[in-house]
Amino acid sequence: MSNGREFDIVVYGASGFTGRLVAEYLHQQYGADGDVKWAMAGRSEEKLKAVREEIGVPDSVPLITADADQPETLEALAKRTRVVLTTVGPYQLYGEPLVAACAKTGTDYVDLCGEPAWMRQMIDAHGEAAKASGARIVFSCGFDSIPFDMGVYFLQQYAKENLGAYLPRVKGRVRKMKGTFSGGTAASLQATLVAAKKDPKIYQLLTDPFSLTPGFKGPEQPEPREPVYDDELHTWLAPFVMATINTRNVHRSNQLLGHAYGDQFVYDEMILTGHGEKGKATAEAVTNDRSLSGKDAPKPGEGPSKEERENGFYDVLFIGETADGRQLKASVSGNRDPGYGSTSRMIAESALCLVQDADDTAGGIWTTAPAFGDKLIKRLVDNAGLKFQIEG
Repeated sequence: MSNGREFDIVVYGASGFTGRLVAEYLHQQYGADGDVKWAMAGRSEEKLKAVREEIGVPDSVPLITADADQPETLEALAKRTRVVLTTVGPYQLYGEPLVAACAKTGTDYVDLCGEPAWMRQMIDAHGEAAKASGARIVFSCGFDSIPFDMGVYFLQQYAKENLGAYLPRVKGRVRKMKGTFSGGTAASLQATLVAAKKDPKIYQLLTDPFSLTPGFKGPEQPEPREPVYDDELHTWLAPFVMATINTRNVHRSNQLLGHAYGDQFVYDEMILTGHGEKGKATAEAVTNDRSLSGKDAPKPGEGPSKEERENGFYDVLFIGETADGRQLKASVSGNRDPGYGSTSRMIAESALCLVQDADDTAGGIWTTAPAFGDKLIKRLVDNAGLKFQIEG
């Protein structure tokens, strides 16, 4: 028993593609009968049994059936565990009953959400309940947005310690990336586009850089939509498809940290595509790519092979500028494909950070940097194959 709860972590959606990777990681990294007490949950006990057997998890790991269409089953699940780790998206279609159950029962929660309009709706609807119950609800604990949110935080902490001030301007630049986006990411994007067409309020939230900072509007933010050439890096840049969620999370982190980065903080993200005509052509192709929202997008439950996941990687550069023109650089890299191999490790370590490390984080709806800080960086470096580095 842990703090009166039967489990430390319940993986909800464990029979799905990403959920099974999380369960596999927890078993391989922490065992089935060790200090971490965990269980697998989903709608179908038969599917859960099959997955448990396929990935070699022993029968001593319990199975729990719960369904978003039956909110009482989610509340019963939440009462049994310290943290619910959910991979069941799109969250705007299936997520609110679980957030409500966790906020009500004082149960911590982590997810892989990249849907900023829904996240704002959850902040408005359940933020106060989470504060009252002590539930720590942390969105976006995968590739969106840990490397970016924690990367900015890492650079800002270094700037404060070494320059005596935070950086009012940071640029996020994806230098390298090999891997596929998840079917869940594609499904979330498609559901968001449908919702935005139906509701102008959702469209307004999607286009507002400060949609996740209730009561605060900062300065105008660069939101590039066309390729540009960067004279400093000597490369073409294209808009980064995940910038619309990552930038919102970074601004929310700044707000939750008491605007440590300053109330005039500016942040944007782009992806490097190379120099010359080839780099320009690649930037144009990336800018015009609509594959995630098209009929050929990956489907939920689909994903790359084990070999493809292990051969993937990413490398993100952060360039910070002080008010007087000095510059600092940091990078965050991962040794697995971003959407699956690395994401499954990041969300698992986020859940464990809540269980084992983040005792001083109060109830409420959080982003990763203010919820976890240096404690999560250490876990990711020690266990999940990430590197955080200051660059010359």
